[in-house]
Amino acid sequence: MARQLTQLADHLSQLPADQVPQLLGRVLDPDDGVLGRFTGLLVAGSVFAKDCAERGALPAELWLALGRAANELNDICLDLDEHTDSLTTLGTSSVAKPAVASPLVVRRHR
Repeated sequence: MARQLTQLADHLSQLPADQVPQLLGRVLDPDDGVLGRFTGLLVAGSVFAKDCAERGALPAELWLALGRAANELNDICLDLDEHTDSLTTLGTSSVAKPAVASPLVVRRHR
């Protein structure tokens, strides 16, 4: 999987600019994308680590760290979810909209 992610990153860097948003949109999709699936993997790992920690086979800190990582990734998925439609539709619209400058510093909202 790690090798495939490296290949995907290499592929992404070589794509024409109009194809990058669609690929990113698919990768970042919270349900079917790589980020959402990786988050699910951490959730499953956290459940496993909790069971092991309760038996004393793993330190509780590991379970807590996995849980925090899963929660943080889930929050990131939620933050990005509201923008994946913009990515997947960028470059597919037949009528070009004029570019509108926007500030690059934006407050996060949840």
